Amino acid sequence: MEDTVNIREISLNDAEAIQTIRRAISEEDAQVDFVKIIEQQISEGADKSSLVAQINGEVVGYMISTVLLAGFGIKKSAWIMAIGVHPDFMGRGIGLKLGKKICDIYKDNGIKHIYSSVLWDSTDVLSFFKKLGFERSDFINLKKKL
Repeated sequence: MEDTVNIREISLNDAEAIQTIRRAISEEDAQVDFVKIIEQQISEGADKSSLVAQINGEVVGYMISTVLLAGFGIKKSAWIMAIGVHPDFMGRGIGLKLGKKICDIYKDNGIKHIYSSVLWDSTDVLSFFKKLGFERSDFINLKKKL
């Protein structure tokens, strides 16, 4: 029997579970302060733009996104900043459920475009976004090493 996946808005109480998921995916990326990220989103009233996936009450996945009002030729748009599913629960479509839900939320709120930035050699992440209907944008990511 397949466990039911419940998708809900993120809360500050989810930070520890998200940190655990992040650590299980990549110890290198485990230093991100999700408490600070979630606090900032909630204080900005952006909590509906970030979600968690639960199975039997346990947080097994998350998606953190935000709305940007303008920037470099982009009108109001959404950005998916982070997504993670605990390795024990990968392959069950949890990430796709999170992605489809966030797309529905933004569409219902009049957002016309959602962006994300992915490393060019992250084929699994690129494949995930392609399944959600994402395609290459007109933007080029730039960086400066400090």
